[in-house]
Amino acid sequence: MLRCVSCLRGAMEDRIKHLEMIQAVIGRLSQHSFLIKGWSVTLVAAIIALSADGSDERFVWMAYFASFAFWCLDGHFLRTEKLFRALYDDVRQPGTEVPPFSMDTSRYKATCPNTLKVCFSWTLFLFHATVFASVILMMIVIVF
Repeated sequence: MLRCVSCLRGAMEDRIKHLEMIQAVIGRLSQHSFLIKGWSVTLVAAIIALSADGSDERFVWMAYFASFAFWCLDGHFLRTEKLFRALYDDVRQPGTEVPPFSMDTSRYKATCPNTLKVCFSWTLFLFHATVFASVILMMIVIVF
């Protein structure tokens, strides 16, 4: 009997460590998303400042590319975070089919929205569309 209790305790400790590993990945992905937003605003503002200085209007096109690229990258990180949240939710359930310490999220790809849908979720759309609209506004101001 004592051996069974020890086995259960070991299995529970393994599950807790597994959940901690997944939570660490989710935290890193969230941090990356935050950093992407900061870099997006900083880089786009710097490019617009360069183009507003009268050096070259083609810099505005670089701002379009940068804002679009950061938007897509942020969508990718948010989708990956959603996949790991689904894995976390599955691992925390008793009697889960997830192998111990597995970090494979492929089984959740069918239920998680694709990257394009995530990019147009309200949280990402409002932020990145505002940055994109700022580039459009600056192009209108600079060109005309």
